[in-house]
Amino acid sequence: MSKINVFALGGQNELGKNMYVVEVDNKIFIFEAGLKYADDKQLGVDYIIPNYDYLKENKNRIVGIFITHGHAEQMGALSDILIDIPNIKIYGGKFTLEIIKQDLEESGIKKANLIEIKPHKTINFGSENIFPIQVSQDLPDSYLYVLNTKNGAIVFTGNYLFDPSMSGPYSTDIGKLAYVGKQGVLCLMSECMYAPNKGYTSPNHLANSMIRDTIDENDGRIFFNIFETQIYRIQELFNEISKTSRNVVIMGKSLENIILKGIELNYIKFDRERILPITHVTDKQICVIISNERERPYSTLKRILRNSDKFVTLKEDDCVVMLSPQYEGSELTATKVFNKIAKVGTKLVLLSSKFLSPHASSQDIMLMINLMQPKYFLPVMGEYRHQVESAELAKKLGISEDNILLNLNGDIATFKNGKLISNDGKIKVEDILIDGKTVGDIGDLVLKDREMLSDSGIVIVNANIDKKTKEIINKANILTKGFIYVKNNIDLIKEAESIVTNVINEDVSADENYIDYNKLKIDIRDRLGKYLYQETESKPMIIIIIQEVL
Repeated sequence: MSKINVFALGGQNELGKNMYVVEVDNKIFIFEAGLKYADDKQLGVDYIIPNYDYLKENKNRIVGIFITHGHAEQMGALSDILIDIPNIKIYGGKFTLEIIKQDLEESGIKKANLIEIKPHKTINFGSENIFPIQVSQDLPDSYLYVLNTKNGAIVFTGNYLFDPSMSGPYSTDIGKLAYVGKQGVLCLMSECMYAPNKGYTSPNHLANSMIRDTIDENDGRIFFNIFETQIYRIQELFNEISKTSRNVVIMGKSLENIILKGIELNYIKFDRERILPITHVTDKQICVIISNERERPYSTLKRILRNSDKFVTLKEDDCVVMLSPQYEGSELTATKVFNKIAKVGTKLVLLSSKFLSPHASSQDIMLMINLMQPKYFLPVMGEYRHQVESAELAKKLGISEDNILLNLNGDIATFKNGKLISNDGKIKVEDILIDGKTVGDIGDLVLKDREMLSDSGIVIVNANIDKKTKEIINKANILTKGFIYVKNNIDLIKEAESIVTNVINEDVSADENYIDYNKLKIDIRDRLGKYLYQETESKPMIIIIIQEVL
């Protein structure tokens, strides 16, 4: 009989960074390879992925990575993993692979072993097999995976909800789920983030009425901010726009590629001719769809608000609609963006607090448990409080507390002959912080420096001194980043440059044959720092560069 180890490298007691490993004897099956967005305090960190050293050390035993759908929390770490394990097989639905391809291309990875799977078509791996079942999500071709072993099935749900109104590539095959349950499920690994929410998620995940009301109530331009892989939401938006005479402009190449690919593959229904080039962004009744870079929340909106976008400037008669809920850790950034929109005078429309993302609420989870009838239940993809809430739901349905596993990242549940024989094994887990192309070198000291810079910015003083005459050449120059808007503070910059020049002249005249550069820098920092604080009540980091020139 088989020995099965189940553990998470990421995704437990956190939101995002999902990566789950199921070892069946000598084979390793991986479900998801996701990232987690950095929060407002992790300055300069683009995103976070699980440490995958265990996979590198055991790469010859890996059967493949099975991706449920194309959200970054499920597949965003692939571009990093493929650098170390380039030949690893990646399985996913048709549209999921399209998103993965685009993500890998943007990361400079030209070749990957991507394998398209079909719903309800068994994939054999010797004595084990994977059976994908289509489930409802805001992306088409989203799958739940059934790993069939000699001792019963391990079911990994991914994200899901039950909504009979979602059809075609967004539907759930409840019949197949019930069939799997009747065959015998050893362990159900079900998402739990929305376990505290009473009832079903549907219809609170639908935004069509809010979109329709917003379009009806606004005569000017409407900007819809959305996550680029929310295809079902984009379809809801297009459905309502189609009922009007408005056309659409898409801002962002990545977002545009995904939408056009969706239309090409018939996942999105919309008249391609009504999507106009960016030059039409100033049209009076245009609908503009904008998205965020995955590692920089609200990046496009922030660029527009600081008047750095060459095509768009917000006006008072515009309307900005946030069609995606803010994710945990981005609240401070979101608040700052919302305040800036209010200062412009532009109307801002936010999703109702009753709105839910397409995840399983309490009744969805209980329906999944009823269909699967698992022997063991392992809540996944949520914080610990969500795991506990999900466990309570399982208890209500008759699952013994001893058979409910509230495991954290690195905890190993071991099954043998269809029974849990151990749940106290451990494997090393930690975060890898990604800063641009740099992996894993962002420590606390670096983050503290960045926090200081984010609060007050940086001022760079540059001056050249003639080595022979000890006289300043021309005048001191001052550059700033994150401190003040230079165009609106030209007088302040001129006065600061004058202060630096005067300090240099004073220190040089004290001894014409020798300059104590350490003392000179201290004097500049002291005099300039006092002036800047007096004028701005800020204490920027001051970096001084003095060069002797022949």
